Amino acid sequence: MIPFSDFKLDKTGDGLLPVIIQDARTLKVLMLGYMNEEAYDKTVATGLVTFWSRSRQALWTKGETSGNYLHVVEMWADCDADTLLIQARPDGPTCHRGTTACFDTPEDEGFIRTLQGVVADRHAKMPEGSYTTKLFIKGPKVIGKKVVEEAGETVIEAVDGNRDRFVYEASDLIYHLLVLLEQQSVTLADLEHELALRHR
Repeated sequence: MIPFSDFKLDKTGDGLLPVIIQDARTLKVLMLGYMNEEAYDKTVATGLVTFWSRSRQALWTKGETSGNYLHVVEMWADCDADTLLIQARPDGPTCHRGTTACFDTPEDEGFIRTLQGVVADRHAKMPEGSYTTKLFIKGPKVIGKKVVEEAGETVIEAVDGNRDRFVYEASDLIYHLLVLLEQQSVTLADLEHELALRHR
């Protein structure tokens, strides 16, 4: 990451760096804040997103009151070095209203990635009574059989032209595929990388 002194801060007029926060898993844009050098250095040092509060004129670590911290995953400067993008893992709702984000984009935006995280959590904790846990216990052969079964049902609904049933069955297919991906230690990001290589 580039030193704070290398950012171009003349656009804001107050020497502050605009910072966009994005959920590292769902890629949903969560909020916009501002950093001075002290906030930037504290963010880098602690791994917790810290802003400069313009209203309070003080450092503000997001979550210090609510417990909804933003854990830094990646930090990226934009092409002009005048804005920072932080991909973070939120502990809970980001907005003070209790919503996922400060922007009123659809709440189900990026939900497939959220579901990927839920499946991974089930795999790690294996909670008793969970259908996902039962699939992991049965192993790749049974999970794979469910993927094939759901794929067949999805195609049947496509051929029949039943859109609602197609969406329902395709959703089942995606869920079971996510379980199989997790069982094989593969993520959606791995698939995106492979598809991007083919596109190039």
